[in-house]
Amino acid sequence: MTFTCTTLASPVGELKLVAKGSRLVAILWENDRPGRVRLGPMSEAPDSPILIRAAAQLREYFAGTRRNFDLELDFSGTEFQKQVWAALLTIPFGETRSYSQIAEQIGNPTAVRAVGAANGKNPLSIIAPCNRVIGASGKLTGFAGGLEAKELLLTLEGGHWPATARLPGF
Repeated sequence: MTFTCTTLASPVGELKLVAKGSRLVAILWENDRPGRVRLGPMSEAPDSPILIRAAAQLREYFAGTRRNFDLELDFSGTEFQKQVWAALLTIPFGETRSYSQIAEQIGNPTAVRAVGAANGKNPLSIIAPCNRVIGASGKLTGFAGGLEAKELLLTLEGGHWPATARLPGF
């Protein structure tokens, strides 16, 4: 099956929303690392119902009126990656978790580095909020969209850390 996509202007740059059928499969960053999320051929489909819903919900999130997403998702990865990504979906809006807390949550407390690697390959950034995962010290760590975008997303959610960035108008 061919993937369909559309783009969305956002406060963290242009995002490419990707679907397969009626399910959202990826949100790619403007300067995403090639191959971070493996996908097949894509065709533009701005009239796709799932892409329209995803774009609308992301706009609401950036406007501060949405805290949870209600979309059909399709994660493609290893079973371990899917466990990590499912754990991301449980992190409440405005809260953060460390990589070690995620490792403990999935029942594999020694897999902290593997959790970090899976987090880095999360195909559905923002919706499966890998931005809410920070270092055990409270420091912001790697993020596919860049640390500035991560800080902006955490600031938008009212997180508690030394935020210096301010979310630009949208």
